[in-house]
Amino acid sequence: MINTTDTAFVLSSAALVMLMTPGLAFFYGGLVRRKNVLSILMQCLTILCVITLQWVLFGYSLAFAPFNGLIGGLQWLGLNGVGFEPNADYAGTIPHQVFMIYQAMFAIITPGLIIGAFAERMKFSAFLLFTLLWATFIYDPVAHWVWGVGGWLRVMGSLDFAGGSVVHISSGISALVTALYLGKRKNVEKGISPHNLPFSILGAGLLWFGWFGFNAGSALAVNNIAVNAFIVTHIAGALGGIAYMFMEWVNNKKPTALGTITGMVAGLATITPAAGYVNIFASVCIGLSAGIVSYYMITIIKTKFAYDDSLDVFGVHGMCGILGMLMTGIFASKAVNSAGANGLLAGNGSFLLIQIIAILAITVFSLIGTYVILKIVDALIGVRVSPAEENMGLDLTQNQESAYTILV
Repeated sequence: MINTTDTAFVLSSAALVMLMTPGLAFFYGGLVRRKNVLSILMQCLTILCVITLQWVLFGYSLAFAPFNGLIGGLQWLGLNGVGFEPNADYAGTIPHQVFMIYQAMFAIITPGLIIGAFAERMKFSAFLLFTLLWATFIYDPVAHWVWGVGGWLRVMGSLDFAGGSVVHISSGISALVTALYLGKRKNVEKGISPHNLPFSILGAGLLWFGWFGFNAGSALAVNNIAVNAFIVTHIAGALGGIAYMFMEWVNNKKPTALGTITGMVAGLATITPAAGYVNIFASVCIGLSAGIVSYYMITIIKTKFAYDDSLDVFGVHGMCGILGMLMTGIFASKAVNSAGANGLLAGNGSFLLIQIIAILAITVFSLIGTYVILKIVDALIGVRVSPAEENMGLDLTQNQESAYTILV
């Protein structure tokens, strides 16, 4: 039976998750050079349009229709059979279409995260083809594995409340592969400074706001699980920002706005798989560890291996998705969610092992699959802009527009 309160809550949560995509556009857009800011905004909003169409036509069916453990069936193509009645397999108190559109917002923002890895150097045409193929052959199967009826990781008992593996590991690993495949930007060794940090701070605020829909909304009902997810999400985001800020303060003598918002996003990403399964104490530990891990990934590991993940998608989303899944395996408690599992600290080490299997499976699949997709796109149309186009900037060469008419 449809519950109008639950329905209103999930519809509102879907709107909040949708807001995360323009929030991501501003977060990323402020971090690139001024000659590339419009290309970032354009790519994020284009994903909102393109993946919506893909999801309605076949993406939702591949991700959530029953078929087998690896992929969904085709019976919901074009949303055939996805109506106003609830689907008890996913959410018994809201219309099936509400669940579908809520999940659409997750499918949209996930390939959007990868943009940060290839910022300032991928052709717009290649970006379009890559995004469509990646959503179809990476995101949809992984979503089915973890959340779909019969998905093999779901059957095994892996838990991912709101997308630590489905969203953050898949996009973060794919981002690293893409950054390595495209190679470094020109003149990156000289250092590239963000052109508009206030843009990025605004984007971070919108992301945090939208994350309440991302995590609390994943309860799919107005209940104690939604309340818990809301609170631990906020705490982890706050502690992630604090941890990163103090790491900078200790090591560089000054805290920065960029470091603080990076830590915030890291904390939010890390709590995502755990939000419906862990308590407040765990969220403090998760937030602090997220800030520390993301700091070392960005300042130490990235520097040591000299890869050009332009906006640190792997360091923030990939590694924090992995960390969050591990933390879920450690801190999960049936006292928080009886439908979940007890983790390592509650005496169930086997659940942590299941989480590790999920991490490894999604990592390997995303790594190999993304590389194959990049090779196909490169062979068909080429993935990287020419050196002259890169020097001029993607705003002019790919979209014939300029964000700023007066240089200051």
